[in-house]
Amino acid sequence: MEKIYFHIIAFEANKLTSLKPDIFDLGPFKQYHTPEFEALWLTIQRNVWTQWRYENNFPHYAGPRFLSQPTEPVSSVLQIEDNNDQILVFCGGGKDSLVSMKLLEKSKIPYSTLVYSSSIYGRAAPQHHLIESLLNTAKPHTPHKMWIYEDFLDSPVTEQAKEYGVISLTAAETPSSIFASLPIVLQHNYRYISLGHERSADAPNFVWEQTGEPVNHQWGKSSEAEQLLNDYLQNQFISNSQYFSLLKPIYDVVIFNLLGQDLASVPFTHSCNITKPWCKKCAKCAYVWLNYMAYLPVDLVNEMFQVNLFDLPENQLWFRQMLGLEKHTPFECIGQINESRLAFELCRRKGLTGKAMKMFIDEVKDFDVHTAVNEYTTVNYDYSLIPTEIAGKVFPQLKVATKVSREYIHNFL
Repeated sequence: MEKIYFHIIAFEANKLTSLKPDIFDLGPFKQYHTPEFEALWLTIQRNVWTQWRYENNFPHYAGPRFLSQPTEPVSSVLQIEDNNDQILVFCGGGKDSLVSMKLLEKSKIPYSTLVYSSSIYGRAAPQHHLIESLLNTAKPHTPHKMWIYEDFLDSPVTEQAKEYGVISLTAAETPSSIFASLPIVLQHNYRYISLGHERSADAPNFVWEQTGEPVNHQWGKSSEAEQLLNDYLQNQFISNSQYFSLLKPIYDVVIFNLLGQDLASVPFTHSCNITKPWCKKCAKCAYVWLNYMAYLPVDLVNEMFQVNLFDLPENQLWFRQMLGLEKHTPFECIGQINESRLAFELCRRKGLTGKAMKMFIDEVKDFDVHTAVNEYTTVNYDYSLIPTEIAGKVFPQLKVATKVSREYIHNFL
């Protein structure tokens, strides 16, 4: 357990690298400083903080060096009892969480959920209340809860401590949350940990010319990160565990179409990271609204948002970036350029209007809609982290969903 607590601390501490430290001192926990831990920690720091280095113009900062030297690993890998057939599903309250839960329900695979609130998103109670409303439309066996009270990201350090020379902070939220879940995993014998990361999380926002690096806001959700974390979990903690994403084989085009099977639950989703449930003026709200409009009944979406986000001045830059009309796509958890263009085209064919729609019509001239449909309505069967017994039940559903998605889109084309 001390080894687990160390990892929770260490991956919470990596957000402090947003102040560009030179040294990382593990203090009384240095016995857990193994070569494997150092490699994982620095790999996550390097990749998650690429966007931060770009924003702060630190192209050559490689992260802090460890004050201690790596030691031989402490032998504490175990197997948990195979007496719980449920999957522990992380639920953040958005469309990916909803689709993941419904895929499992339709596959007759039992699951429990893990929900966590963070003070950087506002008060804890409203966050849990919103997600409870969504869970009331699903069938989790046990809803676990976690509360995170953040005193670093939710602080004015960039304004009050200008000597650090930084203008933004970041955190490796997904990797950190995996280690934080391990006490629950062990207590309840969950062999499987599942998140709702989709396929476009593997795609970078752009390539940083100065360093040649791909800058990916979603790297912590990428297939590469999932493989690294899964291997580490199995080799260092629980040999018969598995960490994976049910949605990694498909793109948002299919995910938004799958929502059409559960329209009664959609109004209980929320995705905004600024003012929950929706601030309506950030890149995440703009993207989700755009795709809800493209793939769901317009009346349903209008009732949820009650405003045309195409017309809001605050959203014009986000839409330009989504459409590939700026240097890079928004630094948010959203899909690729042609996914957004496809959604715009569907909204146009539905008769939606607004300032951003006029921009799309006037400035996007080289979009091949049929190529986009063919690319984004596929299943990646090469994604191998989903356990065989689960994949055998879920992949047939995904295959059908791609066919339904193509038919839906072609009805408008």
